[in-house]
Amino acid sequence: MKILVVAATRAELAECCHTFNLAEGNFIQHPRFDLLITGVGMTATAFALGQRLSAGYSLVVNLGIAGCYDRNIPLGSLVNVVNDEFSELGAENKEEFLTIDTLGFGKGKYAAKNKSVPLNLPEVNGITVNKVHGNKTSIAAIVNRLNPITESMEGAAVFYSCEQLDIPCIQVRSISNYVEERDRDSWKIGLAIKNLNDWAIEFLTNY
Repeated sequence: MKILVVAATRAELAECCHTFNLAEGNFIQHPRFDLLITGVGMTATAFALGQRLSAGYSLVVNLGIAGCYDRNIPLGSLVNVVNDEFSELGAENKEEFLTIDTLGFGKGKYAAKNKSVPLNLPEVNGITVNKVHGNKTSIAAIVNRLNPITESMEGAAVFYSCEQLDIPCIQVRSISNYVEERDRDSWKIGLAIKNLNDWAIEFLTNY
C-alpha cells in the first residue's frame, strides 16, 4: 500500500518533484508514493480527492505552507496540524456564530488520524478558510472564537475526506507568514517552501 501526498500547488513541492524526478501533471505516480495536486481551496481539494482517494492508500500526507497566529513560532518553521476546522461553516446569529455542529447539520472540526508515524514536530490546531484573514477586526474575532495556530485553505478538507474512508492522514505545514494585515514584504514563502521540501524529501525517502 502506498502513500498519497496531497498539495494545493506544485510550486509548494517543487524541489521534492525535482528530487524524485516526477513528471508534470496533477496526479503523478512514483514507486514510493503518489502525488496529487488539488488546486487551491477546500472545494478543489475535496473534488480532487473524490477522484483519487481510495482505501488502497495506507497514509495521506497533506503538505503546504500556512499562515500563523502565534508569533512565537518563527517563520519557516514546520508544524504538525493535528486538528483542523472549517472556521466559516455555520451561520451568523447577530453577533454570535453558530457552528455547523450547533445547527445540527454535521461537524466542522476534524482530527489527523496518525496512529504510527512519529513526526517530531510541534502539534498545533489549525483552521481552514475560504478567505484568508487580513483585517484586524476579523483576526481578533477568529482568535477569540477558535484561537487557532495555523490557517490554510485546504487542511480540513483533507481530514474530512480521509475520515470518510477511515484512512490515516497527517498534515505538515511550513509557516510562510503571520496572520495580520496583508504585508507581502514580510512573508518568507521561499524559506517556508525550502524547509517544507527538505522535510518532505527526507520523510518520503525513509518512510
